[in-house]
Amino acid sequence: MKKDSILMRIVRNQCFIPLIALLLLVVFNLVADPGFFKITLADNSAGNPVLSGFLVTILDSGSELAILAIGMTLVTAASGGQDISVGAAVAIAGSVLLRVLCGSNSRPETLQAPIIVAFLVSCLVAMLFGAFNGVLVAYFNIQPMIATLILYTAGRSIAAWVNNNELPVISEPSFKYFGEFIPGIPIPTPFFIAVACMIIIALVLRFTNLRLYTEAVGINQSSARLNGLNPAMIKVLSFVILGVCVAVVGLIKVSRISTINYSVIAKDIEMDAILAVALGGNALSGGKFNMAASVIGAYVIQFLTTTLYKFHVQSDALPAYKAVVVIVLVVVSAPKVREWFSGLTRRSMKKEVA
Repeated sequence: MKKDSILMRIVRNQCFIPLIALLLLVVFNLVADPGFFKITLADNSAGNPVLSGFLVTILDSGSELAILAIGMTLVTAASGGQDISVGAAVAIAGSVLLRVLCGSNSRPETLQAPIIVAFLVSCLVAMLFGAFNGVLVAYFNIQPMIATLILYTAGRSIAAWVNNNELPVISEPSFKYFGEFIPGIPIPTPFFIAVACMIIIALVLRFTNLRLYTEAVGINQSSARLNGLNPAMIKVLSFVILGVCVAVVGLIKVSRISTINYSVIAKDIEMDAILAVALGGNALSGGKFNMAASVIGAYVIQFLTTTLYKFHVQSDALPAYKAVVVIVLVVVSAPKVREWFSGLTRRSMKKEVA
């Protein structure tokens, strides 16, 4: 019975499905090509020794997705919907950041403002756009996907307008540290940024009532209102927090190449962020959530993407392959399927005891 209860707790844990998915991907790559896990130390273009390999790529690119999954989880839990404008919002945040750093000259020899100031300005702008989405959802009762469709449609044009349709370029070498490597540290900087974001949100959820309020509003906002909460403000706050996550990803994105491509930057990243939340076993209709499961789901999605690239899947066919695999994973992680699997495991345990 003790073994039965331990197994039940493991199966019912929200992290179980994304971890199983990660394990399956690991096993597949071990069988198909063990070289997938090879990590080497070599000099990069700046002459600094850095780690390289597919696993490093997963940590690097997956960190962007993990940061967005943090904000998307809160939005999903509070509003019962998803923000499909985060890719366009990343473009705006990155464009604002470059505008502050470049000033009126799109090719400055020196930075026109400290990087921290530029980031704070882009963060403020991203939070304002997040609040805009939140107000549409919370106060005008517009379904989240429809409300965020406005920014999804217009966001990249706004990003181009911020810099007068020019492509600003930063020549300051230190600016690349945020999206690549810090000299002397062989691990990609975005991974450390993602870890910092995870620690911050973990502390916030641990020492504030944000989790309680968000889940209460997502489960039943009428009941939450009767208990003294302001559901509208909680929803707006979740979108604002997502805005902060967007600004962080915007910094990483433009830092990687020291410029911006308005039409390509963070393209379709909102779909991967939503899939990460779903793969984490979080109900897309809102309510209770598991932040750790969403973060693991983000890295699983990136692991899958990198695996498909490794086996030379054509870029135009990549979404189809990913969709099939992700649909299976999301269906398996659905509450009803998990309950069925738990019941099946329980019955098999009883038969063994008998």
